[in-house]
Amino acid sequence: MKQKMGRKSATSNVEKRAGSGSEEIADGPKRSGFLWIALLVVLINSSWAVHHVQFERLPDPLTAEQVGKRGFSEVSAMEHVKALTRLGPHPVGSDALDKALQYVLEAAEKIRKTAHWEVDVQVDFFHAKSGANRLEGGLFKGKTLLYSDLKYVVLRILPKYLDEAEENAILVSSHIDTVFSTEGAGDCSSCVAVILELARGISQWAHGFKKAVIFLLNTGEEEGLNGAHSFIAQHPWSSTVCLAIDLEAMGIGGMSSIFQSGPDPWAIESFANAAKYPSAQIISQDLFLSGAIKSGTDFQVYKELGGLSGLDFAYVEAGAVYHTKNDKLSLLRPGSLQHLGENMLAFLLQTAASSYVPKGKAMETEDKGQNQAVFFDVLGMYMVVYHQRLATMLYNSVILQAVLIWTTSLFVGGFPAAISLGLSFLSVVLMWIFSISLSASIAFLLSFICSSPAPYIANPWLVIGLFGAPAVLGALIGQHVGYLILQKYLWHVASKGDPKRLPAIRDSLIKWEAERWLFKGGFIQWLILLIVGNFFKVGSSYLALVWLVSPAFAYGLIEATLSPVRSPRQLKIVTLVLALVVPVLISAGLFIRLTGAMIGMLVRLDGNPGSIPEWLGSMLIAVFIATIVCLTLVYLLSYSHLSGATRSISLATCAVFGITLVAVLSGIVPPFTEDVSRAVNVVHVVETTGRYGEKQDSVSYVSLFSTTPGKLSKEIESLKDEGFICGKDKTVDLVTFTVNYGCWSSDDVGSGWSESEIPSLKVESDLKTDVRTTQVSIDTKDSTRWTMAINAREIEDFKFEGNSVELVPVGNMTAVDGWHIIQFSGGKNALTRFEITLFWLKSPAHLSHTDEQQQEESPLLKLRTDVNRVTPKTGRVLEKLPAWCSLFGKSNSPYTLAFLSSLPINF
Repeated sequence: MKQKMGRKSATSNVEKRAGSGSEEIADGPKRSGFLWIALLVVLINSSWAVHHVQFERLPDPLTAEQVGKRGFSEVSAMEHVKALTRLGPHPVGSDALDKALQYVLEAAEKIRKTAHWEVDVQVDFFHAKSGANRLEGGLFKGKTLLYSDLKYVVLRILPKYLDEAEENAILVSSHIDTVFSTEGAGDCSSCVAVILELARGISQWAHGFKKAVIFLLNTGEEEGLNGAHSFIAQHPWSSTVCLAIDLEAMGIGGMSSIFQSGPDPWAIESFANAAKYPSAQIISQDLFLSGAIKSGTDFQVYKELGGLSGLDFAYVEAGAVYHTKNDKLSLLRPGSLQHLGENMLAFLLQTAASSYVPKGKAMETEDKGQNQAVFFDVLGMYMVVYHQRLATMLYNSVILQAVLIWTTSLFVGGFPAAISLGLSFLSVVLMWIFSISLSASIAFLLSFICSSPAPYIANPWLVIGLFGAPAVLGALIGQHVGYLILQKYLWHVASKGDPKRLPAIRDSLIKWEAERWLFKGGFIQWLILLIVGNFFKVGSSYLALVWLVSPAFAYGLIEATLSPVRSPRQLKIVTLVLALVVPVLISAGLFIRLTGAMIGMLVRLDGNPGSIPEWLGSMLIAVFIATIVCLTLVYLLSYSHLSGATRSISLATCAVFGITLVAVLSGIVPPFTEDVSRAVNVVHVVETTGRYGEKQDSVSYVSLFSTTPGKLSKEIESLKDEGFICGKDKTVDLVTFTVNYGCWSSDDVGSGWSESEIPSLKVESDLKTDVRTTQVSIDTKDSTRWTMAINAREIEDFKFEGNSVELVPVGNMTAVDGWHIIQFSGGKNALTRFEITLFWLKSPAHLSHTDEQQQEESPLLKLRTDVNRVTPKTGRVLEKLPAWCSLFGKSNSPYTLAFLSSLPINF
């Protein structure tokens, strides 16, 4: 009975709303496809304008004369960047790093001598002799990070006549060292320069402070955050720190944004109040903490080991140059240092003068969850910060209101309204399926038809045509299928009345009613995202709130009516404009920024070269772009399904895709350039074979591999006379990762190294008691950077010593994939002889025959020692590689010369 009443009501409403304007309704104007395309063009241009204002508009660099003694001058700071980059790469243990330290120390002493007469500037050149770092989260699970002979510079600035200021300090930290492959203009000479210029300015202000400011310029960050760890664990000033600020770079220049904060929200609130050019997005924190961004910063040490609250800043522009030769001075954009420096100076002046002290470790877990900050900036001009408690209340209120409104409307509309709602949601589902499928299919095909499976890295705008256009076309097709199904159902409901009464009018009304349901389908997807985000307390759920509330308000203001005699019309353009203004301002620039960051990370996507399909990187980008299209265009697409629009849209998207594909296939737009390189590594490998105790014959070869997806076909063309063979026939085990696909050559590899450099693993004792204990001596020869893996399927725990000093005590050994990794790095005087005591498992768990065979083949210990030396063979290869290739450095990768040794289980 209720169903019949609903149908009767729907039919009578259609008939009533026909009214005297029936002829106008039946023959009303049809929306042009060109209008929809114009709307899309306006939306795209508006989004790029928002991105430009929010992320690309930088302040003008200021001179020392313009800012005076107390201001921040980029021109002065750039002198520090130039001095450090002129030294070339300066990794831990290098002569160049010694020179960089000396330069920074002299700059610090100059600041001390020129400080305000009421300000005390203390300079400490600290030497960490040894230490062991065992972080629990992120990239460091299952690892022990050892360091030795680390040196760095620390400045403490505080008022002379306020003793209590010394007990509460703000730490501002960055690192001087670089990876071996780059001069490090962005990562992180720019940060060091900002700190030195900040320290100069603060030295003129600190007489009014209530807290000290400690500037830490550490080393060893690139080898596992060792400098930060040694400061927290060993430096006497570390106990006075109440707030930690870390400056980092995962690209080069641009705006330095906050991508981590907390747990105490005071720091981010103070930054929001003080910063002149605020830039911060909690979605970056959500992605970083989720593990989607594979990286680590010193802030993890300060937060995890020191229990400190604070802020983590990073440059992320041009992420593809990260840790390559292109992290160079010429690519550092003017205004980058001025942006960060002015923000930090204002922040430090406010926080150092405040008497408030963050709670740090004293905060309860539950309290942290409720008080953690949700933060984002609007156009880089204003910053919004509120607590999770308020966010939960706000989201719950919106969710409850939305559910009540939908429930009431469905109760009034009856069964047809419920079916219409379900079909509008079906259109959203179909939109996602078609959009992702079409965009992902293109990504899959690129690896077969292009020279590079990611041909857009050097020119990220290509993804608009390669993936964006197919994603829009797929979304249009999917939603249009849903539109036709919904339209058919509405016609079915309306035909239950008098089928001969005003059929033309009823046809127009049904189309317009279906269009409105599609628009409201966007509410459903964002409401679901808001509910899920609120349930899991995801900080970036504010995006779902904005994309739900603003369009719903616009629809209610312009389109909704309580009058039963008013007939539905085409959705007004003003409704769409009003709906999208706020969401575009809040999120358009952020979505573009995230897309660029993801593209930059493709250069280093394949951690174990050859282990992932070539198409996977492009697939991830394609799915992400399709997701953005479906989330943001759901409202605009609902305007496209009336006569004429779908055909124009289809032709336009196909044309954009075709032109872009031709540009890629023809080579007009290359995948890499001299400024945006493909990451490759050339390593001269020397490894020993044979059973323990027998003669250890050495095998030498040069291995060429890449962390950027794709074969090395183009690169190897320039090395035809070097005897390289490429493929997956030779797997190179470099302890922390394996090269499953690469190129190798054994021609002319006997020079540039000697047998005396091969590390040794010698069993000193093997006691087979209740707990089998084996003591092994390790000699890394001249190498002060090495990595060792312990077989956790055989070994339960270990103790590690150097020069009879215990470096790692027994207890809490963790493992990942059956191995515990020890990474060591140090200065020139670092230890090279060690002893490790292994405690075997009493009774290994039952193993299958396959597991037993695999365990028998696996060594007990694997050791790789690294030497930063270019052998003659490696030098020729590096000279012949194309200019768009660059060595890529990271803490678990070898230098250009690596020695491999192992200890078998049955020694």
